[in-house]
Amino acid sequence: MRFQQTSLDGAWIIDLEPIRDDRGFFSRTFCIKELSTHGLETNFVQHSLSFSARRGTLRGMHFQVPPHGEIKIVECVKGAIWDVIIDIRSQSPSFGQWTSVELTADNRRQLYIPSNFAHGFQTLTDNVEVRYLISAFHEPSAARGFRHDDPAFAIPWPLPVSVMSEKDRAWPDFAQHLEARQ
Repeated sequence: MRFQQTSLDGAWIIDLEPIRDDRGFFSRTFCIKELSTHGLETNFVQHSLSFSARRGTLRGMHFQVPPHGEIKIVECVKGAIWDVIIDIRSQSPSFGQWTSVELTADNRRQLYIPSNFAHGFQTLTDNVEVRYLISAFHEPSAARGFRHDDPAFAIPWPLPVSVMSEKDRAWPDFAQHLEARQ
């Protein structure tokens, strides 16, 4: 496994290192020893799967407020997504900044997302499956989000949005989230 720090403090891209032969390949997708070497979380109490049927589906921007924050490792196992994370840790040097990573079944990349980051993605193909390793149990009362088209970030989503939940459409702007924290 190769670890590449993103432009956001504490967020990592994890590339697999397949060992190939005439049968195909074998690769580790999770290794406590390697994650620990980089000072990353190794205890993931939930493993989840999301399926999106249509290209252009947008999920996000989601997070859980402390003390129920979640660290996630996300990978696309079928199809392709444009994954976006935003650092919403007020004391972080990368506070308010976002980055994106294309995760596909072909590139087999993973994205390590620290706690107190907002996360969302848009499907680039039909029939997408995304797997999550999650460090904390989901707490519905701690679930929060903000709009995918929030002007504070001006994220240029690659496709027109074809499908989005009503809940995701109704999230407030990030500025309202900041006001609520004060």
